[in-house]
Amino acid sequence: MPEIKTKKRIGILRGGTGKHYASSLKHGGDIISNIFENLSDKYKVIDILIDKKTIWHINGLPIMPADLMHKIDIVWNTSHPSVSVILDSLSIPNVGVSFFSHTLENSKEILREHVKKIGVLMPRSIVLPVYQKDFDGSREEYSIKKAKKIHEKFAGPWIVRSLMPETNMAVHLAKTFGELVASIEDGVKHQTSILVEEFVPGKVASVHSVPNFRGQKIYTFPPVNIFGNFSSLEKRKLEILAKNLYQHIGAGHYLKSNFILNKRGKIYLLDLESIPNLQSFSYFSKACESVGVKVHHVIEHILEQVR
Repeated sequence: MPEIKTKKRIGILRGGTGKHYASSLKHGGDIISNIFENLSDKYKVIDILIDKKTIWHINGLPIMPADLMHKIDIVWNTSHPSVSVILDSLSIPNVGVSFFSHTLENSKEILREHVKKIGVLMPRSIVLPVYQKDFDGSREEYSIKKAKKIHEKFAGPWIVRSLMPETNMAVHLAKTFGELVASIEDGVKHQTSILVEEFVPGKVASVHSVPNFRGQKIYTFPPVNIFGNFSSLEKRKLEILAKNLYQHIGAGHYLKSNFILNKRGKIYLLDLESIPNLQSFSYFSKACESVGVKVHHVIEHILEQVR
C-alpha cells in the first residue's frame, strides 16, 4: 500500500484586541486562502480567532489556549505579539512578530532613533493625537496652532494621513500653510490621530527580505517600484540597506522595508512591515515573480523554518 503522508496542521491565528483587529483578520484570511489554494497537499489549515472579548475560537468554537497543544503543529500569529508569548509558554512552534519589531512598525519616533544608529535617514514627522475639545480648545484654533508648530519644525510640502487604519480619512499632500490647516481639520473631523510627515520627492522602493532563502542568510528580492526602474547601483544600495536594517532590528521571518530615493541618490526609510501582502497584485507578489518564485513558495519556506 502507498504511504499516506500526514499533513501538518497549520493554525492561522488572527483577531485580538486593539486597533489592528481588522488588519489582523485580513492578513490571516489571506494566509488561509493562499495555503488552501496552493499548499493543501502539505498543510491542513485551521482558523483560530481571538474575538474582541479575548475569547479564543477554533473553527468557530470557543477553546482554551492550552487545548491547542493537541490540535495544532504550527501557528502563524497575525495578532498581537503577546499572543506569541502564550504560544511559547505552551511550547507551540509559531511564526510571529516580536514586541520590538511591532513597536518599530507602529512608532515613527522610536524607529527613527533606532535606525539613526546605523546611519539610516527618515523624513521628519510629527504625530498629532486625537483632538479633544476640553484639552485642545476650539477646532479652528487647534488646527492653526498645530499647523504653525509643524511649520516651525520643518517646511512643506507635507504628507498628512490618519494613524488609524479603520478610518476613511484621505491622504493629503499639503503644499501651502492653508492646505496644511485644512488637512489637520480633516483629521479632526474623522476623529483620528494624525501623522504629518515631510514630503521627500523621489522614487518609492519596496525591498522584501526573507532569511535563509535560496542559500542566502538574508535574501532580498529586487527592489520594486511601480513608477519606473532602478539602476544597478541603486538596486545594490537599496538591497544592502535592507539587509542592514534586517540585521539591526533582529527581524524574524520576513521584513518589508519601504524607501524613498531622491534625485541626489539619498535614501530615506519610510517604514517597515512584518507581514507580507499575499494578494496577487501586491508588490510582494511582483517581487516574487521577478525572480521566478511564487508567493506560496515563500510561505512554505517560512513555515518550514519554524522548529
